[in-house]
Amino acid sequence: MQVTDTTSVLDHEQLRDITMCDKDLMREILTALIEDTSRQVQLLASAICRQDAQCCVRLAHYSKGACANVGANRAAALFQQLERNAAAGAFHQCRDDLQTLPGEIDLLRNEAVAQITGLRS
Repeated sequence: MQVTDTTSVLDHEQLRDITMCDKDLMREILTALIEDTSRQVQLLASAICRQDAQCCVRLAHYSKGACANVGANRAAALFQQLERNAAAGAFHQCRDDLQTLPGEIDLLRNEAVAQITGLRS
């Protein structure tokens, strides 16, 4: 899935589309995404320390797709950047990319809470 808008933390329209506006399903999907993405960041950190490009590419690609599918566009774009840098063997850039991911996941968590509680439409 190609991310065209890399400025939005969460594409609310896409989330509503894939969940058919079911708030329980939104909550379930976003909770699972945030938990899984947090685990993937830890695995990526380990792969980057080992300079394991193949593992980094695989983990970043997986996380990019998971984020893009639900509309977590900025996180998807960061994972895409990390995937490219890992494929190029640019581990110093991968470390920089990795540093921004926890903050982006926190923004996604806040946006998810706002979406689910109806603070955003």
